[in-house]
Amino acid sequence: MSHTVKDKSKLLARVRRIKGQVEAVERALIAELGCTDVLMLVASLRGATNGLTAELMEDHIRHHVVDPDSEHDADRAKGAADLIEVVRTYLK
Repeated sequence: MSHTVKDKSKLLARVRRIKGQVEAVERALIAELGCTDVLMLVASLRGATNGLTAELMEDHIRHHVVDPDSEHDADRAKGAADLIEVVRTYLK
C-alpha cells in the first residue's frame, strides 16, 4: 500500500487547510485589502504548501528509497537521514 493511501486522511486534512488559505487570499483580493495583508496570506500559504511537500518527500524517501530507522547499513541510514533533513531545511 502506498504511503499516500495509508496517510490519506492526514494528507487530505492538510490539503483542505491549504484550500482554505487559498480562499482567504481570494477573499482578500476581492475585498481589496492592502498588499501587506495579501502578502502575509500568500507567505502562510507558501509555508503550508512547502510543509506538505516536505512531508510527502520524506515519506517517499522512507517508503521507496531507504528508511533510516530500519536500515542496517549505517552509511545508507545516515545518507537517508541527511537527505530527509536537507529536504526539511530546504522547504522550511
